[in-house]
Amino acid sequence: MLSGPLPRVVIASTTQAEAVRRLALTATQAVYAGDIAFHVDNAMAARDSDAMVVLLGDTVIGFYRLDYPTPVAATRDVDRRPVVLRAFALGMAWQGRGLGLPTLAACCADLARRHPGRPWLELTVHVANTVALHLYRRAGFVASEGMLPGGSGGPQHLMRRALGVGQWPP
Repeated sequence: MLSGPLPRVVIASTTQAEAVRRLALTATQAVYAGDIAFHVDNAMAARDSDAMVVLLGDTVIGFYRLDYPTPVAATRDVDRRPVVLRAFALGMAWQGRGLGLPTLAACCADLARRHPGRPWLELTVHVANTVALHLYRRAGFVASEGMLPGGSGGPQHLMRRALGVGQWPP
């Protein structure tokens, strides 16, 4: 069990975004999470995304982005659409410390507070990324049946977690 302060999540400030760009990722992480500098810049510029930083105290230890898809048809309620988690990564120096699960819990709690009308968080994860699959399952994500082709990245699981219920820790 993690002892000490728990990670917290906030929308990235300009200063924090600079710290995110300096996060070192393992080669494997970079393959799965993508170019973090691109994601932070792109999310900060996009109207329908949040660039999120993971903090331990005042130290930036990780990043993820949240995308808020807009409905295709005007008859769909925007607030009932899922939120999409992308580019989730803790810096290499912060891995193996039990911070992934409480970070995902903080992410889900933050979303439930800021967007109470959004019912779930979803993500895709490469089938070979067994570490991430295990973490997401422990955090309450459930894989849908079947696989997404994943383009050049290969097959992906689509995973979903309800927001506002069953938050970790119990």
